[in-house]
Amino acid sequence: MSAPAFGTSGLRGLVTALTSDLIADHVQAYLAACPVGGGVWIGHDLRPSSPMLAGVVRDALLAAGVDVTWAGEVPTPALALAALEAGQGAVMVTGSHIPADRNGLKFYTAAGEITKADEAAILAALGGTAAPGQGALRHDTGVGARYAVRYRTGYAGALQGLTLGFYAQSAVGRDLMPALLRDLGAQVVELGRAEGFVPVDTEAVSADTRAMLQGWAADGAYDAILSTDADGDRPLLTDAAGTVIPGDVLGQITGAALGATHAVTPVSSNAGAEDVFAQVTRTRIGSPYVIAAMQGARVVGYEANGGFLLGFDAEGPAGPLPALMTRDAVLPLVAVLAQAAQKGGMAAVLAGQPQRFTASDRLQDVPTARSQALVADWRENPRNRAAFLAGLSLTEAAIDTTDGLRMTATDGQIVHLRPSGNAPELRCYTESGSAMAAHDLLTHALAALAISLE
Repeated sequence: MSAPAFGTSGLRGLVTALTSDLIADHVQAYLAACPVGGGVWIGHDLRPSSPMLAGVVRDALLAAGVDVTWAGEVPTPALALAALEAGQGAVMVTGSHIPADRNGLKFYTAAGEITKADEAAILAALGGTAAPGQGALRHDTGVGARYAVRYRTGYAGALQGLTLGFYAQSAVGRDLMPALLRDLGAQVVELGRAEGFVPVDTEAVSADTRAMLQGWAADGAYDAILSTDADGDRPLLTDAAGTVIPGDVLGQITGAALGATHAVTPVSSNAGAEDVFAQVTRTRIGSPYVIAAMQGARVVGYEANGGFLLGFDAEGPAGPLPALMTRDAVLPLVAVLAQAAQKGGMAAVLAGQPQRFTASDRLQDVPTARSQALVADWRENPRNRAAFLAGLSLTEAAIDTTDGLRMTATDGQIVHLRPSGNAPELRCYTESGSAMAAHDLLTHALAALAISLE
């Protein structure tokens, strides 16, 4: 059993491996390595193990003499916003989109989400000891409500006239989101509330989930259907037909609507960004890399999973929208829906975007070492890359090794391979000139990869 490790966003691992001693050690190392402003806020998602693990985090902080504010079940960006406003640190217990047998911790300093340098400092501080103390515990039940105020201020009335389906599943914001959408003027119908935990990966939406969304949309009752991942920092949005809109497209639309001139986005996002923004900076995959590169005025960050970071004080249609430098699902959902309400539907919004389309999925239960070995081999061996691409009727024009292996073909199509940072999966991203072509390329690429891994 592999030990929990930092991936693209936080510490992740099997619940059985997230022992009380391991969590306490990481919490102590976090306190030693990161400024927390004299206190730490704690929140958690709805997966079965999260309340217990959050309790372990709480007890470790209190025993170290640190004051704790318990926020309970709240979206990650809501917790981050509350902690930032208080000038304190935060720990969110969530495994995000990964299955319920896994979980994790997202750490925040008093200045926001930890960086890769902070991760290294935490790892270096493991095994230390702290002088015993006794912190104070308080509860704050208003974290989610204050987060919603941000959007009521910037987007009041902006969703008037829209009828929306909200896929509730087990998202931690499943009560907060419909209320907010109604306050902004939309009619909302809840869909698919789950009693158990449902892992929703907004970057690799399963075929079953896509079929379910299209089934709900079939009667034409909704202008769009929306949801988030488990902890509310990655959005899921469809058009009126129930077709999922890629997260990087949501980022493009949101950034442009807010007047951003500079976008920071990973190499896995589609190439249309260069047609939308005056300046584009490409990074490795993961919000810490995006945050580190978000420098200058009127800058935004977004990922292929749709998580959006606002790096400047912007203006919404109805009022101010302050910067929030953590991955957020509500802003790209509300901003894109507001555009749909203004322009007469989602189709009109999407028609104005560059005609570059992406698709992504992953091969599951692939040991990380096996994925890494295959990608490393193809980086170094052009003949092996060429054989893989030839099986897809493609010829290599260029490669990018910023994060994984991104192969651009002579006809402009792209296949990007990357071992997951937090699960035994090999992720595959494809890009083409139409949605159908991107999905067809993805299907054939995954089949070819499965054979290569045998």
